[in-house]
Amino acid sequence: MAKILIIDDDPDIIEVARMCLSPAGHEVIDAKSGMEGLEKIKAERPDLIILDVMMDTATEGFQLALKLRKPDPASELAQFSDIPILMLTAIHSKTPLHFEPDIDYLPVELFVDKPIDPDDLVKKVEWILNRE
Repeated sequence: MAKILIIDDDPDIIEVARMCLSPAGHEVIDAKSGMEGLEKIKAERPDLIILDVMMDTATEGFQLALKLRKPDPASELAQFSDIPILMLTAIHSKTPLHFEPDIDYLPVELFVDKPIDPDDLVKKVEWILNRE
């Protein structure tokens, strides 16, 4: 069983993710913003983060991913840099830009478009957890 933190400002996405990941044996916790997500990361130390891009700002998820993956070595965030991140977002349907995982610019394990089939979400989560 893994502890999964979902950071998304859409309560429907959080609920759907919870409904498909909990029966698969995972503990699901949530945060509605990047700031709340940082607090939950520090308090809960999740095994995986599912992260939206566009929340309070259009790039909040990108900024949080970079804070976690490229922290100042002296920062308290350095201890969380190895937590895998699945970026789950509708940004491709809202902008003409296309994003993919990139070690320098978008350091996440997977970039997945919303909406996602619940079974596919479980498969992608399991894939990430099993490779860690």
